Amino acid sequence: MAGQLDVDFVRAQFPAFAEPSLQGQAFFENAGGSYTCGPVIARLERYYRQRKVQPYAPYEASQLAGEEMDEARARLSAMLGVAEDELSFGPSTTQNTYVLARAFAQWMQPGDAIVVTNQDHEANTGPWRRLADEGFEVREWKIDPESGHLNPEDLEELLDDKVRLVCFPHCSNVVGEVNPVVEITALAHAAGAYVCVDGVSYAPHGFVNVGLMGPDIYLFSAYKTYGPHQGIMVIRRDLGMQLPNQGHYFNQDCLYKRFTPAGPDHAQIAASAGMADYFDALAEHHGITGTPTERNEGVHELMRRHESALLQPVLDYAKDRNSVRLLGPTSAEGRAPTVALALNRAGEGVARDLAQHGIMAGGGDFYAVRALQAMGVDPDQGVLRLSFVHYTNRAEVDQLLNALDDCL
Repeated sequence: MAGQLDVDFVRAQFPAFAEPSLQGQAFFENAGGSYTCGPVIARLERYYRQRKVQPYAPYEASQLAGEEMDEARARLSAMLGVAEDELSFGPSTTQNTYVLARAFAQWMQPGDAIVVTNQDHEANTGPWRRLADEGFEVREWKIDPESGHLNPEDLEELLDDKVRLVCFPHCSNVVGEVNPVVEITALAHAAGAYVCVDGVSYAPHGFVNVGLMGPDIYLFSAYKTYGPHQGIMVIRRDLGMQLPNQGHYFNQDCLYKRFTPAGPDHAQIAASAGMADYFDALAEHHGITGTPTERNEGVHELMRRHESALLQPVLDYAKDRNSVRLLGPTSAEGRAPTVALALNRAGEGVARDLAQHGIMAGGGDFYAVRALQAMGVDPDQGVLRLSFVHYTNRAEVDQLLNALDDCL
């Protein structure tokens, strides 16, 4: 059982698959947000029913509320291979990135530079690019206009002793290629720069060991990893304690409060422990043992193996059609199951047609306007995006391919 994902067990953990209103529909817009797993829903309901009080006060309901919030931080940080206080929650990854950019603006010196890419979702490039308005240099690491690939050799040409930060996506939400985080991080660190990785489009396909991979900042969104609508941010202590505090002055000594100026959403943070419950259940069911990071890595491998097997037929279908331009790699190895197709008509219109066949997909620019423009795709026409995760099964992929035959 450990070598192959038990998809029936997986789907039993998601109430959406038993929901009558969703029967017969195959969900292929997971890159915009995943279904929520049962443990998260149960914890959220319990919190609102039993613990919807100010946490960390002396009375029992408050103590339980605070303990559950702490549990979420402790268990998720252990899975990610970082210290507990190096993980913080915020209202969204976009907001977390904006707050970080403000901290860097206060910390950097005149003449300092940052590197961004045009492969990113706008949330991980826009806040950094705005620093140009404050006198800092913004250098763009450009993708290959045909393949969408980010070449690390091109980054090397941008690095010098002025660069303070390199920002790039673990995986693009339209190109789909998984970038070599370890290699890129090593290049940046060798040049004396810190690294910020947008993991939003990769994390749904498995949580990574951030501690081993080495980036100084790693961001992702819990609502895309089977949880509530929270942004999760890892910031390593060495950098986090250097940057100016963005929270209340009396919280400046607490790393996980330094970059969350807004009051936290207590219930959603507590419910995030349900993501750890779910991953632990997968590990136990598949006979994966060890430390939290080891169990997490085993689950990650199961997910990726299953997704790759389903992804390759979709890629083969797309690359063999003359009327379709598949963005990104044509091999499932090294890419996520996020498939953007540039067509001879608007992606949104094709998504509307697919809906008549029970396929839930999306069309548009997906906030990746710069990437689409760089690849010669009109953002106004956009792309059709088909994205799935480990709970997708073979029958749903077959349903998708049959629907594409009818609509294309």
